[in-house]
Amino acid sequence: MTHTKNSKRLRRFILTFIVILSQNLAFGQEKPNVLFILVDDLGWMDIGAYGSEFYETPNIDRLAESGVKFTNAYTASPVCSPTRASIMTGKYPSKTYHTDWFGAPQPWNYQNHWTKNKPLIPAEYNPNLELEEYTLAEAFKDAGYHTFFAGKWHLGETAEFWPEAQGFDINIGGNSKGAPSTGNKYFSPYDNPKMENGPEGEYLPLRLAQETVSFIENHQEKPFLAYLSFYSVHTPLMTTEELELKYLRKRAKMNLRDEFEPEYANQNRTTQAHAVYGGMVEAMDTAIGIVLESLEEHKLLENTIIVFFSDNGGLSTAEGSPTSNLPLRAGKGWLYEGGIRVPLLISWKNQIPAGKTNSSPVISNDFYPTLVDLAGFSNSFPGNGEMDGMSLKPFLMDPEAELEREALYWHYPHYGNQGGNPGSVIQEDGWKLIYFYEDDRIELYHLEKDLGERNDLAKSEREKAEYLEKKLKTWLKNTEARFPEKKDLSLRSFNLPILISVQ
Repeated sequence: MTHTKNSKRLRRFILTFIVILSQNLAFGQEKPNVLFILVDDLGWMDIGAYGSEFYETPNIDRLAESGVKFTNAYTASPVCSPTRASIMTGKYPSKTYHTDWFGAPQPWNYQNHWTKNKPLIPAEYNPNLELEEYTLAEAFKDAGYHTFFAGKWHLGETAEFWPEAQGFDINIGGNSKGAPSTGNKYFSPYDNPKMENGPEGEYLPLRLAQETVSFIENHQEKPFLAYLSFYSVHTPLMTTEELELKYLRKRAKMNLRDEFEPEYANQNRTTQAHAVYGGMVEAMDTAIGIVLESLEEHKLLENTIIVFFSDNGGLSTAEGSPTSNLPLRAGKGWLYEGGIRVPLLISWKNQIPAGKTNSSPVISNDFYPTLVDLAGFSNSFPGNGEMDGMSLKPFLMDPEAELEREALYWHYPHYGNQGGNPGSVIQEDGWKLIYFYEDDRIELYHLEKDLGERNDLAKSEREKAEYLEKKLKTWLKNTEARFPEKKDLSLRSFNLPILISVQ
C-alpha cells in the first residue's frame, strides 16, 4: 500500500506541473468556483421544479429557474456507492467494479443476508474507491483549487480511502458509513469520526450547510470546489417536530392517503404523503438556501458553477417507502426508471442560459469531463484513463445544441435491499432493454411513449430487442463485467450467451 501511495503522489506531482504550466500559458481569466450538491435517495418527483405538490423546495426551485433543468438525467446505478464512484472517476461502475453499495453482501458472505435464499449468488464488487483512480477532486486540486467535502462519502471501508486521500483538502463528516446510523443519528450528538458534535439537537443537514458556508467564507482568495454531499434524505427517517407537524397538517388539508401498488413481491408507494420525509426534503432545501445565500452575499454567484443531483431514485418500495416516483416505475434499488432517473440542475449565472429545460440523456459519468471543461482546463487535463462520460458544455452554453450519444448502460449484478433483481440495461434512442439474470429474461420499453414502463414490447418488437440485447452483451464483454452466479451448477449457463454470442 505504501508503494501505491508513493506512486500516486509522484503521478499527481507530474500532473500538477503539467496542468499549472499549461494554464499559465493559456488562461488569464478568473477560474470559476464549483459547488456540487449531491442529495441521497432524492426521487425524480421530489422537488417542486419537477412537479411535487406536497414537498416544499423553494430554494432548489429558484436554482432551476437560474439554469438548465434536465428531464432525462440518470445515475450510473440504482444504489448510492456506484453512482458516487462514477462521479469521482467519470467511469461506469462496471469498469471499476463498484457495482453495489459498499457494505452489501459479497459472494463469500451472502448467506448472512436476507437474499440468502435467492437463486443467484451476487457478483463480487470492489468496496473501495482505489487510490490509483485520479479523482475529480484531485483534478481540481492539481489545477490550483481549494477542495472541500462535507457529508456522506461511502466510498471506502477504512480511512485510507476517505476524502482526504482522494483529493479533498478538508473533510467534514465523510467516512465509511452510508447513513447517520450512530449517536443520535440526524441530530447531535452525531458520533461521527470526521465531524465534531454540535449543540444537542442540532439537525445534520443544517450543520453541513454551515460547514460549507464557513469554508466558502474562509477560502475566497483562490477558486474552490465545494462538494456538499447530504446524508439526507436517506433513512433513518427523522425530521424536526415542527416540520413533521407542518406536513401532517398539509397532508390532512390536501386529503392525502398512503397508497401503494404491487411491484413484484413488494408494494410501491404511489402518493407523496409522508410527513417526516416531507420535513427531511424541506430541511435539505433550507440547507441549500443557506449556502446559496452565502454565495450571493459574497458576490460569488456569477463565478460559481452549481450542480444539483441525486445519487439514485427515491425510496418507494421498502424501508418505510417514504416517497412516490410516479409516473416513473418503482424506485431505489430497481433498474426501472424510478431507480435511476433523478433531478439534475446546472446553473452558472450569466454563463449558462437561465430557465431552460433539456431532455437529452445524460448520466453521472458526465460530471467529471463537464466540470473540467467548464472550468477551462480540459485541454491540459491528462484525464483519468478511459472515461466513459462526455462533456455537456456545448449544449449547456447552447440549449438548442444536439447531444450525440450512442447509448447509455447500467450493470447491477446484485439484489437490491428494496426488492430489485440482478440485471443489466441498455438505453438508446428512447428504447430501453433490461436483461434479468435470474431467468435470462428481457423486457423492452419505448420510454418516449411509455415512461412508466407498463407495456413490455420484447415479443412484439423482436428485431429491436435482439439488436439491443446483442449490443448490451458486447458492452458487458468489453468492460469485463462481473456477473452473479446460479447456485445450481447445472443451471450456470446464463453467462455463456453473453460470452459466446458476441463475436
